[in-house]
Amino acid sequence: MKSILVQSPRGVTLVGGGPVSARDLRLALARAPLAVAADSGADRLLAAGVMPDAVIGDMDSISDRARAAIPADRLHPVTEQATTDFDKALRSIAAPFVLALGFTGARTDHGLAVLNTLVRHSGRACLVLGPKDVAFAAPPERLDLRLRPGDVVSLFPFAPVTGRSQGLHWPIEGLNFAPDGMIGTSNRASAAQVRLELDGPGMVVILPRRRLDAALAALSR
Repeated sequence: MKSILVQSPRGVTLVGGGPVSARDLRLALARAPLAVAADSGADRLLAAGVMPDAVIGDMDSISDRARAAIPADRLHPVTEQATTDFDKALRSIAAPFVLALGFTGARTDHGLAVLNTLVRHSGRACLVLGPKDVAFAAPPERLDLRLRPGDVVSLFPFAPVTGRSQGLHWPIEGLNFAPDGMIGTSNRASAAQVRLELDGPGMVVILPRRRLDAALAALSR
């Protein structure tokens, strides 16, 4: 099986099986018009009146009705069970960026698995949109964000990470971040321009969801 199943010169909206509001789907498709489903995300898209351009996953939760409604050449089963459907889909997409919806919910293990996938595929610009925030893996280089003073900027490490910052209320220089040590929950912007310079991969950035476009602009540079 080819590793890349979906190629797009524009952004991709990736929908999972969790709740997705009509408002959020419209917001995502306006920025990323190609609709891809991760397994039962196909049912979510069809219920919203959107035909998936592709469905990727182990196909263990997509409904028979959805499977029958979608052209067979758009169904891309990936049968290995070592990774989640989110991981299967993300690594199979080549696009400038991915907006992921329907991947946040009540289960802690699912949420941690999503963040783990973001970090392991930090070379792919993927933003996970939740009810109140947007999360993405910071590139191991400079990241410039146009925010508003007071905006929450949470930094959560999934590996040992060090770096420098400008425009944060609590600067990060000299801190040794680690998942079992220092984390950066609820830092905040002290200026309109926030710069992060990280010495390696492994950091997840979490911003208010109203700063989605700011995050997209930063990751697109």
